[in-house]
Amino acid sequence: MKPRHKKLAIIASGVTALGIASILVLNAFQSNLVFFFSPTQVANNEAPMGKSFRIGGLVEEGSIKRQTDGLTVNFVVTDTAKVIPVQYTGILPDLFKEGKGVVAQGKLTDDGIFRADEVLAKHDENYMPPEAAEALEQADKARQTVLVQ
Repeated sequence: MKPRHKKLAIIASGVTALGIASILVLNAFQSNLVFFFSPTQVANNEAPMGKSFRIGGLVEEGSIKRQTDGLTVNFVVTDTAKVIPVQYTGILPDLFKEGKGVVAQGKLTDDGIFRADEVLAKHDENYMPPEAAEALEQADKARQTVLVQ
């Protein structure tokens, strides 16, 4: 093999390896990508069925129901316009309370219940996840628009 051909083979191998590595990284990134949806968007069927996503809003007052196993909790997340029932099995954060901000990650099932794998609560008295705050603001604007008309 001539030196010129060796250089071309090395360059072609390098470009191929770089391409394969890029594809693997992008595939891993795509499979770990999780989108955020408000309860209104979920109720309007904008959220993917059977795929993991996040839902956020406020825990509706009086909606927390604990099952007898001690770990399974049912509650309702609202953006003041729509509500979505959530079921979570595990230990809830200490700051999880009714009327407070929450973000849950999981999947929406065919029966309309959001099965959460993870529940995140607010951090302090003034904190609300940015996605949840924006969803609440949009729902409030939409409700005011309906009231004006």
